[in-house]
Amino acid sequence: MEYGAIDLHMRYSQIRIIDEAGTVLRDQRIVTTRDRLVKAFDGFRPMRILLEAGTESEWVAQALEAADHEVVVVDPNYAPMYGELRRRVKTDRRDVAALAEANRRGWYRAAQRRSAAQRATQQVLRTRRQLVRMRSGAAALVRSLLKQDGHRLPTCQAEQIPTRVAALTLPNVLRGTLEPLTRMIATTTTEILALDQGLRRRAASDPIVQALQTVPGVGLIVALTFRAQVDRVDRFTHAGQVSAALGLVPREDSSAERRQRGHITKAGSSELRSLLVQAAWSCWRSKRSAALRVWAEQLAARRGRRIAVVALARRLSRILYALWRDGATFDLTKLAAA
Repeated sequence: MEYGAIDLHMRYSQIRIIDEAGTVLRDQRIVTTRDRLVKAFDGFRPMRILLEAGTESEWVAQALEAADHEVVVVDPNYAPMYGELRRRVKTDRRDVAALAEANRRGWYRAAQRRSAAQRATQQVLRTRRQLVRMRSGAAALVRSLLKQDGHRLPTCQAEQIPTRVAALTLPNVLRGTLEPLTRMIATTTTEILALDQGLRRRAASDPIVQALQTVPGVGLIVALTFRAQVDRVDRFTHAGQVSAALGLVPREDSSAERRQRGHITKAGSSELRSLLVQAAWSCWRSKRSAALRVWAEQLAARRGRRIAVVALARRLSRILYALWRDGATFDLTKLAAA
């Protein structure tokens, strides 16, 4: 049996094929295109090929799977995968040699590969997030330019700024400076609204997303992002694993009688983690979440509000996992009785 490995890069990639004894059958640098990647493994029987998880790993995996190979996208942070070959000198050839040997010996851990549907949802969410950032940046600049000339814009949502600016009495030069920014805000608002309509249609056809939105503080974007990131609930055996995967559990350095915990690990998706913290603040203020609010306030009295809101975000992640796993909706009476 042969074993393959790819050290994948945007322009050029290093490939390596070895046999059961570890003998190198092919070791070459190729241009990173679909045709060249598939051709690099031509002439060999269908084999297992390892490549590290990354931005381009999915399309490469799909191209090789279409050629009947078994592709494993692996977690690059799994230290045993590199064995003795991870040294101070790092090159593409050394990396691909380590991957090939890990493939032969089974020293690897598969990374999550999202379904096509959830990859598509995540791409839309990333596009929306970028548009929101662009609009927020333009809105902040409009306010700053107005302040420099002694003008004040009343507090309002970013999408209302073009109308508010149009109502101000401004010098022609300043108004001309602001026009490209207000047009940008108006345009991005239109695009965001269009994306939101599409996301609402996705949510309406997905009972899991609908169930997640029954949790106080969890809206459309949080539910869709959680759904896209987790993808398959059965890859976790308990709720604590979800919190750990999202980086919401504290770091720990404990031994024997000594137990030391620090800040949260911040592993996994920073975007979903940030959204869950925002959802926690919203849940804290919601009238629908009396039991959760009381729990958070008691913790805040002992540890402070910042620690309490992160703890609430961690608890929300576990509630969302439990609802998805059990095919249930949020029931405040059960939570209060727990």
